Amino acid sequence: MTETRRAAAPALAEASPEPHQPSAAAVSLTDAHPASGLYRRAWRRFRRDKVAMFGLILTVLIVLFVLSADLISRITGFDYRTGELGQQFLPPFQGPHILGTDLNGRDVLVRLAYGGRVSLFVAVLAALTTLVIGGGVGAISGFFGGWADGVLMRLVDVLLSVPGLPILLLISVLYRPGVTGLAVIIALLSWPGVARLIRGEVLGRRGAEYVEAARVAGADSSRIILRHIIPNVIPLMVVWISLAIPALILTEATLSFLGFGVRVPVPSWGNMLDGATKYFAKSWTNVFIPGFAIWLTVLAINLIGNGLRDALDPRLND
Repeated sequence: MTETRRAAAPALAEASPEPHQPSAAAVSLTDAHPASGLYRRAWRRFRRDKVAMFGLILTVLIVLFVLSADLISRITGFDYRTGELGQQFLPPFQGPHILGTDLNGRDVLVRLAYGGRVSLFVAVLAALTTLVIGGGVGAISGFFGGWADGVLMRLVDVLLSVPGLPILLLISVLYRPGVTGLAVIIALLSWPGVARLIRGEVLGRRGAEYVEAARVAGADSSRIILRHIIPNVIPLMVVWISLAIPALILTEATLSFLGFGVRVPVPSWGNMLDGATKYFAKSWTNVFIPGFAIWLTVLAINLIGNGLRDALDPRLND
């Protein structure tokens, strides 16, 4: 009897799975929903990156500053639309004007806060709209393939061959869009690049085990895309949008500087810079302040993007 038990023990050991080896279903489930563990590990990596944390803190301070534009206006008693006669080109820290005044005697600090709100709004809205359009087109193209992929990618190729800045300038002259319209126009000309990026990622994901398991379980294509494909592409989207927002801030500033973007009297950092360059000899600070705000914001968000890129890289070890 004892010998029989001893002989059966190796067979039982071989038949029963080891407790530390997950089953195929568990592996598929883990692969399908890696977000919580991935993001916790990414946050740990991001916190250890002092440069990225500096960029995050700086970005938060800039966002709080531009969101407090109404409060700053009430505290100082100045409006971004109207100025004071005889108060043109006051230097910073002279009287109640902390950052001085512009050509029309308007407070530069108040206009800087309102202008930053407009510039960041245009950049963020354009980035999100670009991501929605480009991400949707790329996901459909990469997942379904076939004729849909051929048609959509040929459309992307055509749009990528069109020079963006001249088209933006032409549309701005003919249409004269507002703040929201400018963001949408920028997005409509910017989505092909992200569509191609998302398509490549989806192509690598659509043959994964968890996708096949969901298909066998009866999930339709829309559910597979929304519940299994998109969550695994989110890290790529996060890195892309963190690097795209600085570029879009510069795009808005360029258009406004050339006189084709946000129209006065609505302030943006770009049109503040445009209005100040004509009077640089009288007040160099009016040129430096919005230019420095653009540079500082772009730098801070780029530092965040670089940190996110490293933190979300699965090839790196903790």
